[in-house]
Amino acid sequence: MERKYYPTIGLEIHAELKTQTKMFCACKNDPDEERPNTNICPVCMAHPGTLPVPNKKAIESVIKVGLALGSKIADFTEFDRKNYFYPDIPKGYQISQFKYPIVSGGNLADFEITRVHLEEDTANNKHRDGDPKLVSDGAGFSLIDFNRAGVPLMELVTEPHTFKTDIEAADSASKFAKELQLILWYLGVSEANMEKGEMRVEANISVSDNIKALELNQPVGLSGRMEAIATLGIKVEVKNLNSFKSVEKAIKYEVDRMIKLLEEGKGAEIVQETRGWDEAKQKTFSQRKKESSHDYRYFPDPDLPKMKLHEAFDLNKMKSELPELPLAKRIRFKKDFGIKDEDIESYINYIELGKWLEEIFSVLKDGSKINIASNYITTDYLGLKKNNTGVKMPSAKNFAELISLVADNKISSRAAKDILAMIVTEDESPLKIATDRDLLQKNDEGVLKEIAQKIIDANPKVVADYKGGKENALMSLVGQIMKETKGSANPQVAKQILIDLLTRS
Repeated sequence: MERKYYPTIGLEIHAELKTQTKMFCACKNDPDEERPNTNICPVCMAHPGTLPVPNKKAIESVIKVGLALGSKIADFTEFDRKNYFYPDIPKGYQISQFKYPIVSGGNLADFEITRVHLEEDTANNKHRDGDPKLVSDGAGFSLIDFNRAGVPLMELVTEPHTFKTDIEAADSASKFAKELQLILWYLGVSEANMEKGEMRVEANISVSDNIKALELNQPVGLSGRMEAIATLGIKVEVKNLNSFKSVEKAIKYEVDRMIKLLEEGKGAEIVQETRGWDEAKQKTFSQRKKESSHDYRYFPDPDLPKMKLHEAFDLNKMKSELPELPLAKRIRFKKDFGIKDEDIESYINYIELGKWLEEIFSVLKDGSKINIASNYITTDYLGLKKNNTGVKMPSAKNFAELISLVADNKISSRAAKDILAMIVTEDESPLKIATDRDLLQKNDEGVLKEIAQKIIDANPKVVADYKGGKENALMSLVGQIMKETKGSANPQVAKQILIDLLTRS
């Protein structure tokens, strides 16, 4: 009988916070600075005798994230020293949080949250191939840029969650990371740009062949949870995944790698370690043995004060001032606008686009037209924007006017697309454009009848095909009327006139 395997995933996500200064000094927090070692000072470079001062804005940002996740905000919290020696950590330790994180509990996208804490980021290692101008033997070398050292870094850790398949595990992890990124955007606390390393995802992965592992997701009490944890396999951490696709691919690859080893009787080769993701080879690779918390010798930082957050911050006021979050906005857009789920995701992912839609709706004041507006936004407008960086967002008034012209059959869909292409570069009145360019649909049956007869007379073969039973021939004649009138004829009226004329002849 085929064995069934259940992957368990836990996520650790780091996000650089959007503050004016670094976490413990007054240096500028500028992720776009390209000149190396520019935003540095004696504090973030760990010169002797310097003292760190906490960034209140960064602490406030983590509290906002906790409130958005429905988490518990700690009353007492403190910073700890996490001791390890890498070239990109100037102090020889990282200021982080261990026993008393700012945030605990909460949930998001099917994952339970363990904790959210605050720490300082490391410097950037710049690895170079050998350059004969710099090193005589042409060997490779590394340089360090300390601009990022000390930048406020939020770390979120989830509880492990067990899935039935590798695909479900990969999809769910990617969905969680995307939803967290949206929340960070909506709160305005982080740019969370994965390509720039402003948000980094690490996945803890294990595989079990015991169905009891699925109980990890159920409210089975502490003893039941401990029993479920006991069934889990060896955990491997895949670090620094810098895109949602990489998250999906790395998890799926690693789960499949573990299952293959177990099937081949090589389970002993699965060891607790840190692995990386090779995008070029589309596979994980071993980096180092995984450290445990005791290896870091955490202890409270003696240079930083203990903090009583419930006294320092008005949590009720902060909670009341939270913006509408993605999940609530999805529900409201569905209820108020009745538009397609995939369209709603466009407005959720592009915040300004969602605001624009709401402005358009307030101008239209007609729910029956909002679906037409949404279709033009998500297909035509976004299509134009994708292919042309000069495309701008027209005013809600002018876009709503365009939609009304379409909905009221005053212009054709072809004319609407042409006018849209104009107003995204020069924000003008669509009605004025349609009038000036003779694009308003002609419903005058007398005029259209003359044009239709002219088209019939000029196309005896197409007429014969239609009378012979080829329905498509009629649309060919309609197309020629539209061409003759430069798209201004009402196609429905033109079609009916053609049918009447051809029936009589």
